[in-house]
Parts: sequence; C-alpha cells; structure tokens
Amino acid sequence: MDTTRLAEALLDRTAAFAATVTGADPATRVPTCPDWPLRVLVGHIGQAHRWSAGIVRSGPSPVPDPLDADPGSPGNWADWLRQGAEDLAKTARDAGDTPVWTFFGEQPAKFWLRRMLNDTTVHHADAALATGTSFEVAPDLAEDVITEWLEMLANPVTASLKPAFAELRGTGQTLLLTDGDHSWLVTREPGGVSWTRDTATAATDVTLAGRTQDLLLVLTRRAPLDDVTLTGDRALAEHWLARTAA
Repeated sequence: MDTTRLAEALLDRTAAFAATVTGADPATRVPTCPDWPLRVLVGHIGQAHRWSAGIVRSGPSPVPDPLDADPGSPGNWADWLRQGAEDLAKTARDAGDTPVWTFFGEQPAKFWLRRMLNDTTVHHADAALATGTSFEVAPDLAEDVITEWLEMLANPVTASLKPAFAELRGTGQTLLLTDGDHSWLVTREPGGVSWTRDTATAATDVTLAGRTQDLLLVLTRRAPLDDVTLTGDRALAEHWLARTAA
C-alpha cells in the first residue's frame, strides 16, 4: 500500500478503535492484554502514534512505557486518539521517501504508518474483546497484518529483540495459511523462519484455512485455533502460536 492508502487506513482504524472504547469503563480489563486495563490500552495507541511521528521527525527515541501514557479524560479519548493519528499521517506524508530509523534499519517513513496501522488494528480487536463489541477489518488490511507479521518474524533482528522467537527455528517444518484467495507458506529452518506467497505446489505439515480476518486473529492469539480449519499437525500449529505471542 502507498503512503496515502496507509494514512487513510490509519485514520479509519483509529476512529474505529475510538468508537469501540468510547463510553466504556476505563478500568475494564483487557483479556488479551492481561496486565492492562482499557485506559492503558487507549494510552498505548495514542502514545505509540506520537512516538512514531517523533521518530520520523527527529530520529529514534527510547520505546515508551504504556503505563506512563496519559490519554486524559475518557470523554476526550476520541479527540486525543485522532490527534495522534493525524500527526503521524501528516508527518509521514511530509517526509515522503526520506529514510528514517526503524528497528530493521533505515526505511521510508511509511514504515511507521504501516507498523502503527497494523498495531492499531490488532489492538482494536483487543478493545472489542474487552467491551463485548464487534470487530471487523477489511480483507486487504487483514492480509497486510499477516504479511507484516511474517516479515518481522523472518527478519534476524526480531529474535534479538525477543529471544523466544528463536524457538521458531526448525528442520523444515511447514505451515500454510490460506483464505482461499491468498496464501502464505511458512518454513521453519535451522537459521530461522522463511516464508513465501508462492504456494502452488506446496505440500505442508499443517494448514490453517479460514477468512483472512480469522487467520489474523488466530495468528495474533486474539482468537482460538479452532476458529479456523486445521488440517495436519495440530501440535506444530500450537507450538508456533505458543512462541509467537505478540
């Protein structure tokens, strides 16, 4: 997706997140972020958007602690969240193709739009689970969350950021994800994870099939494995999920 599409999607997903948390009790526990009440989840989103915009403008800074974020009064959450998303969108658009710092080396500023869009999408699911409301995401956005997640897991830097991901190494075991129209073939190799979209002749150890949104929620541990159709080695799928907790 280009910068314009990413910026528009970030604003849309942030608005959807804001609508989900508006009127909810700030102390509501978030079951998929068990140490956080809803107020901290809201704070994290607005804080992360502002932190990312600061990186684009001025370079890297320490990763902020969500517990330090102050989203203000619940009645102002929607405006506070919108302001953070708008700041990031404008800052990234203004930067254009200028390389900026990322965890994976310098990349165009739209890296942070994509990263925050996908983070906001997953946390919108958290908010929906906490408040008992519905969650829907467009298939192309859900597809990109899955793709970005695999890109990060396949990057050698990721295991240095979170050592548990090193346990995904294997001896050629394969996991196929498919929604019928799009597929991802993941291979666990001795040096780490690799993946491809070319699955025409793939023979796999385990396949997870379902709607793109359901695959997204299962892969990010926001929904149980049984929400998709599993064929093959269930233990392999469970091992993968246990070691990719976001």
